[in-house]
This record gives sequence, C-alpha cells and structure tokens, in this order.
Amino acid sequence: MLLIPNDILTLYEAVQRAKLTKRVTSHTFRHSFATYLLQANYDIRTIQTLLRHSDVRTTLIYTHCIPSRTVKEAKSPLDF
Repeated sequence: MLLIPNDILTLYEAVQRAKLTKRVTSHTFRHSFATYLLQANYDIRTIQTLLRHSDVRTTLIYTHCIPSRTVKEAKSPLDF
C-alpha cells in the first residue's frame, strides 16, 4: 500500500473538487504564490524569505513569467 502524507492527499482532493484538467503539484502553488506577490509589487527579498529560498537567484527564477513594466512617458497637464 502506498502511503501518502495528509497534505498531499488534501492537495489531490482539492484538485479533484476544482475539476482542474492540468497537472497540479505543490510546486504549482508555490509558483503561483510567488508570481502573485511579484505582481503585487512585493520586494524580492520578502518573497525569498516566505519561500525559504537560501539564495535570491532561486527566487529570481519566478520573475521570468512577469511582463516587464515600462514607465509611461510623462504628460504635461496642459496636454488633454
């Protein structure tokens, strides 16, 4: 008999209840969480701490999926 830890079983049950068709792992949730924090402008060091990465380069991997933001040109208040 295969022994599965309760947290993995709970993840499996949640995926089934949500009727997700794509493969989902615990890493999927970590990646989604990190991506969400980056989009919400959290500091990369904060995300590193939350994910318990010892090296910030590991955390920086998550930045590849965030579109780069460009600064819009400043407009004069007289240009309407």
